[in-house]
Amino acid sequence: MIGSGARENALVVALLRDPSVSAVAAAPGNPGTAAVAAQFAVDPMDGAAVARLAIDWGADLVVVGPEAPLVAGVADAVQAAGIACLGPSAEAAQLEGSKAFAKDVMAQAEVPTALAHVCRTAGELEAAIDALGPPYVVKDDGLAGGKGVVVTDDRAAALAHGLACQARGTVVVVEEFLDGPEVSLFCLSDGVSVVPLEPAQDFKRLADGDGGPNTGGMGAYSPLPWAPPGLAHEVVARVAQPTIDAMRHRGTPFVGVLYVGLALTSRGVRVIEFNARFGDPETQVVLARLQSPLGVLLHAAATGRLAQAPPLVWSSGAAVAVVVAAAGYPEAPRTGDRIEGLDAAAAVEGVSVLHAGTRLEQGAVVSQGGRVLTVVGVGADVRSARATAYQGVALVRLLGSQHRTDIAAKV
Repeated sequence: MIGSGARENALVVALLRDPSVSAVAAAPGNPGTAAVAAQFAVDPMDGAAVARLAIDWGADLVVVGPEAPLVAGVADAVQAAGIACLGPSAEAAQLEGSKAFAKDVMAQAEVPTALAHVCRTAGELEAAIDALGPPYVVKDDGLAGGKGVVVTDDRAAALAHGLACQARGTVVVVEEFLDGPEVSLFCLSDGVSVVPLEPAQDFKRLADGDGGPNTGGMGAYSPLPWAPPGLAHEVVARVAQPTIDAMRHRGTPFVGVLYVGLALTSRGVRVIEFNARFGDPETQVVLARLQSPLGVLLHAAATGRLAQAPPLVWSSGAAVAVVVAAAGYPEAPRTGDRIEGLDAAAAVEGVSVLHAGTRLEQGAVVSQGGRVLTVVGVGADVRSARATAYQGVALVRLLGSQHRTDIAAKV
């Protein structure tokens, strides 16, 4: 398992529930994965080092969690070493690495998405902003850790964000605003077949009521009681399968997780964005509900046998995740603060505490990043899962920590 966030912690836990998985190694992992898996201090961006570790450890499958190693070609290095890898090639990972590339593929595949302008100059940027009007949606073309998008009614703020992206040498994508609730759907693909997981919804803004800046995600829940029946089937038919087909026809088959970010608009389903891996924090709630063996499923996707996988089995209950973030997140998160109450929170029935931005320091767990922990609660329905998650959050103590109090509240 390559990566060190709460998403990777959730994947490790879920993989270890699979009876066919004898052991899991995390590289580099975190204090949460260290409790249940072998741990190796390998740079996740170093494809050669990852491949060597996989060979030396005798791995049957490598799962690449974060997007940056995928765009850097880590999956290519692992596959070249003859080891199955769940994660697209560097070329296929451009579905996330370049929003302009993704828009081109969507156009080829006739995928419903927002009208967009790709802007390379300040003049093009201003013209696109004025053509599409407010609310303005301005996106950095490249990877930005979930924080490269500005959605605002303030033209000056939209223009400033776009100009800042261009000053860094990146292309800017200006899109029409999509109304309606947002949904995340993970679709596994072996390059030919597609298997959807259960939909989830995440909360991107820092503060309650969807206030404050965009973040990597402050919470999530699944299932979505309000979602239209057959949503996953529709998304596979109209979005995921056509995209996978288009990538294969381009000569760059996509093997891994196609994360489809959707808006359920008044005009129907529209794609907001693609990612090339599991999302965080949605993974934490989706995998909490998955009862099928995850290792078998991911290995089938990595080895071209997804069509032979049995139908997925899901818990009838719900899961809610609440992210505990450091003081100063997302602009300037403070690190080095001691985290207490972890054992008490994990002891609550139905609660899992997943580590993200943490490290061990003289035997104590301290904060090391912006999103420090994800506390997941499971229950018979969203209401009970939410109550359980917040019961766990209340027991965690981190100086100046931030969390939203309204995750899944409207449901």
